Amino acid sequence: MNNPDVTVIGAGLAGCEAAFQLAERGHHVRLLEMKPEKRTPAQTSDQLCELVCSNSMRGAALSNAVGLLKEELRRMGSLVLTVADATQVPAGGALAVDRERFAAEVTRRISSHPRIRVEAGEVTRVPDERPVILATGPLTADALAKDIERLVGASRLAYYDAIAPIVSHDSINWNKVWKQSRYGKGGEGADEAYVNCPFDEAEYKAFVAALRASEKVEARAFEEVKYFEGCLPCEVMAERGEMTLSFGPMKPVGLTDPRTNKRPYAVLQLRPEDEAATAYNLVGFQTRMKYPEQLRVFRMIPGLEEAEFLRFGSVHRNTFVDAPSLLDETMQLKTAPGVYFAGQVSGVEGYVESAAGGFVCAMLLSQRLRGENIAPPPKTTALGGILTHLSRVPPSGTYQPSNITWAHLPPLEGDGKRLKKRDRYEALAKRALADLETFRVTLGA
Repeated sequence: MNNPDVTVIGAGLAGCEAAFQLAERGHHVRLLEMKPEKRTPAQTSDQLCELVCSNSMRGAALSNAVGLLKEELRRMGSLVLTVADATQVPAGGALAVDRERFAAEVTRRISSHPRIRVEAGEVTRVPDERPVILATGPLTADALAKDIERLVGASRLAYYDAIAPIVSHDSINWNKVWKQSRYGKGGEGADEAYVNCPFDEAEYKAFVAALRASEKVEARAFEEVKYFEGCLPCEVMAERGEMTLSFGPMKPVGLTDPRTNKRPYAVLQLRPEDEAATAYNLVGFQTRMKYPEQLRVFRMIPGLEEAEFLRFGSVHRNTFVDAPSLLDETMQLKTAPGVYFAGQVSGVEGYVESAAGGFVCAMLLSQRLRGENIAPPPKTTALGGILTHLSRVPPSGTYQPSNITWAHLPPLEGDGKRLKKRDRYEALAKRALADLETFRVTLGA
């Protein structure tokens, strides 16, 4: 294989999935992986596709968005899901794997594929040979990250990731909250932009005390914690003083509770995460609290007593590009034709989402190499939802990584809007799988 058709950098979930899918479609692939010569601080094994944080690929039920994504990947012939199913261990309603067996089997299948050549060694610059898929993950080595900056611009490559939680629309107690933008600013429809959760003095002080006392996730050895002043974790702001939040993201100025005609003592605002407003972001509340603590503390917020969290907040080292502004509809860099991004470096979160990113990128690139019309997965599918996330400019204007959620799929029409939550999710999954089958038939897969 002196002249491979495609170079893939990074042999994690996205890179291995992309390399395998391209090879299965007849393309010769050079897969570059810096192990065993060098490892990231999170890696302990020389195997490909090493799972570093957990052995769980999360919920398996189709009423769960990631469960739907896994089922779609199975039906489309995903390497990662095929091996995960073959190496799974008991985990209740989740799909969990034997990490060592999983990595060993992926390594065997990749290394033995006649159209894949694995080369060891650190890549310090984006190769001139095109096309190339960058699937280097959240801990992209410093030298390569600097070269990626050369292509995309320093302001469009993030090194630290601050994420606020997202809650579902249906789990908000709408009797306790109201919609209004501060001072009515923002143009036509501005009063629909934010949902306001009002606190009285006692509620606010109890909430701040809970933030201060909450258990936080400790930084790992390879993470040098440097918070940006513009997006501090909420508990860090709380620790700076009891009133800090009330002068920051919880300031009540310019807001009037229509039930009292008064300004609340403090307000936590929610902002729509998607056009259909099926999910809301807790504005300014990126956090490093442990997940059970987020449930406990954030359910103290008036109106969120029974909140369903579609995504928990986190703060951690992460290298990812500003996908909505940089990538086209095929995950190709707009300013450098032939350079593609897949997996966590493109801004998806999670094992399954990373594999899905590699799958979709490889499928679209294969279509281009064959001279076929580009046919992305339907937007109604979870695979299509991966592309929706990569292309969607968030209302805040700041792109952040995300797991797959139902907010990445268009809502149901007609009577489907009135279904109860679980029934609606199952209906979304049914629609997705039906549309995926039509897509598969069209592709001849």
